[in-house]
Parts: sequence; C-alpha cells; structure tokens
Amino acid sequence: MAAEIQPQPQARKPCLLSKIEAFQDVVSSAVIIPKEDGVISVSEDRTIRVWLKRDSGQYWPSVHHTMSSPSSCMSFNPETRRLSVGMDTGSICEFILSEDYNKMTPARTYQAHQGRVTVVLFVLEMEWLLSTSQDKNFTWHCSESGQQLGTYRTAAWVSGLQFDVETRHAFVGDQSGQVTILKLEQDNCSLVTTFKGHTGNVTALCWDPAQRVLFSGSSDHSIIMWDIGGRKGTAIELQGHNDRIQGLCYASHTRQLISCSSDGGIVIWNMDVTRQETPEWLDSDSCQKCEQPFFWNFKQMWDSKKIGLRQHHCRKCGQAVCGKCSSKRSTIPLMGFEFEVRVCDSCHESITDEDRAPTATFHDSKHSIVYMHYEPTTGNLLTSGTDKVIKLWDMTPVVS
Repeated sequence: MAAEIQPQPQARKPCLLSKIEAFQDVVSSAVIIPKEDGVISVSEDRTIRVWLKRDSGQYWPSVHHTMSSPSSCMSFNPETRRLSVGMDTGSICEFILSEDYNKMTPARTYQAHQGRVTVVLFVLEMEWLLSTSQDKNFTWHCSESGQQLGTYRTAAWVSGLQFDVETRHAFVGDQSGQVTILKLEQDNCSLVTTFKGHTGNVTALCWDPAQRVLFSGSSDHSIIMWDIGGRKGTAIELQGHNDRIQGLCYASHTRQLISCSSDGGIVIWNMDVTRQETPEWLDSDSCQKCEQPFFWNFKQMWDSKKIGLRQHHCRKCGQAVCGKCSSKRSTIPLMGFEFEVRVCDSCHESITDEDRAPTATFHDSKHSIVYMHYEPTTGNLLTSGTDKVIKLWDMTPVVS
C-alpha cells in the first residue's frame, strides 16, 4: 500500500518521508490532515480515500469510498472535517469525516455545474462553497442551506481560484491567461478589475492575506507576484521552471514561496528580498547601442548600405539590441531570472557577483507533478504525480 522511506540526512534538500501507492489512476487532488499522520486523496479512478499512518510506518486506507464518476478536485476544512469533492459530472459532493477519520458520512450534493468541476473552495467564515468548472461558470452556494447564491460567467474556463475573507474578493484565473477580481456579496457580485501578464493559461493561484499579494503560475513556465495591497500595479516575474506550473504555496512564517512544475521541479523562492520589476521592452527600428538597422528598416539599410539585423531585447534594461551588442548571458535573481538570460554588454558589465546570488533553491521530485499541498504546521509537502503515486516530503531543511 504505502512504503515508509528511511530518510538520509542531507542539508538543504527536501527529505522524502513516504510514498502512497495502489491507485488505478492519477490522484487529481490530495491534502495532508493537520495534527494527524494522515492524507485525504481523490482520484480519477473514482475513489475517495483517507490514509492514516499505522505503527508500522506505512499509510493504510481507513476510508475507501467509490464514487459514480471521477473526482476532479476537493476542498477540506479541518475545523469542521467537511470534505467537498468536485466531480467530473459537474456536481459537488459533500461529506463529514468522523473525529478519528475512520468514517465518512455523505452530507449534501450540489448540482453546481454542467461540466467538469475544476476548483472547489469552502470558506468557513462566510459559510460559502465556491466552485468553478469547464462550463465557464464561477458559482457560490450557501453551505448551510445548499442554495446557489450567485454565478458569474467567465471568458474561459477557470483553472485557479482564491478568496480573501476580509474584502470578500475572489481571484479567478482562467485558460486565457487572465486573472479576474470579483467582489462577492450574499446574492450578487461585481467586477473589480482584470489583469493579464501570462502568455499561457493560468494554472495555479496562491493568495497571501498578510502581505496582500497574489501569486499566479502558468503553462508559460512563469510565476507572477501581483502586489494587490500596494495599489501601484506592481508585478514581479519569477522565472525558474522549465515546464508548466502545477502548484503554488506560500509559507508566510518564513516568507518563502514553494512552486512545483509538471517536469517534477520543486523551487523554493526567498520572497524576503527586495525584488525588481522587469522593464518594458522598448521599440526601435535600429539597435539602441550600435544603431545598426533591424531587418525591417529598409530605408536605413538602403541609406547605410548595410544588411539588416535581427532584433533582441536586454532583460535588464529592456533596450532593443542586435545580437553582437547582446552576446552575453547572466542570471538576474532579483528580477526573477534564476536562469541565464540575454543582456546587453553594458548591463553585463554592471551586474556584480552579489547581484547574481541566487534567491531560490531547486529540487527534483522525480515524478511528473499534477498537484501539490503544503501543510505549514508540520512543514510537510505532498505531491501527486502522473505515476499515480503520492509523495510526502519534509520541507523543513529548505523552508526555514
């Protein structure tokens, strides 16, 4: 069922604690149960399982429930032990777990959507159940009465959802790459604003209510930190993944961001540093360093009797430059570039070794991640992969 891993002491690396296997299909969502050696999983194999760690060190299912269709997502509230499971059919099934996590009792079914539920989020303070679906509808229900309170039609189907209790703002990220902020009331909502910075679809959202910062991850491999509270429109890019972002979690006690990608990469970002916005790329018909014409600038090419060059941009200053004037590469961690990127020669000279000091650490989970969950009370991270395996990690060596 599940194997206990005997951890080898290594500094500054996540430590693999356990693997949970025996699934027939991919685990679409899972959570670590706080204050318990336990995990709740929902899977495309139509099962809902509660795994508890036994004296042998292995995880065994104390609850094994089979649904009528695949489970696509879930939300678990530890205080009420309320489990809300989004289904492939568009419905949301709610269960209450017993105190010892050995029994699961059906509570209610919401006929919420016409398509596969993509995100479900239970908000205890409001007694609301928020959900999104491939039917392009964002809805919220009263968790006490089961009645639908409101719905909002999105431009594309939603793949990321977060909620701020204090302001009643819902953050909705969709497949077009756009993030929409909605102000929710008891029976209606109003559009606050929309913003877009990704070239791919939004795949993950993470909200930090203390700093009032929203993180968005995308299929374009990038993460953007949106300073919502500062009201200045500041957006900081983080470039450290080579594949689609699959999950984001913020450890507020250490001011570190944990991100996972579908190639198995786990990156720990130090957000307790002063980061800089990347510059806007400037437009020019010729190199802003040597003034050589770019290949579409026919007039200057004719006048100077020179062949037009290809245009590039320096990632540090944003100037339009030719290849000869931007032959160097450098990391710029405070701008979010943890990998080497193109910079113009003058900017390369100005970047010091201190400027190149990394602000992130990189780790390999050795499976293609589809979902992640971080539990700050234990410092443990859960990853589920396309290999139908859940891995549990001790993150205290790197999140501290």
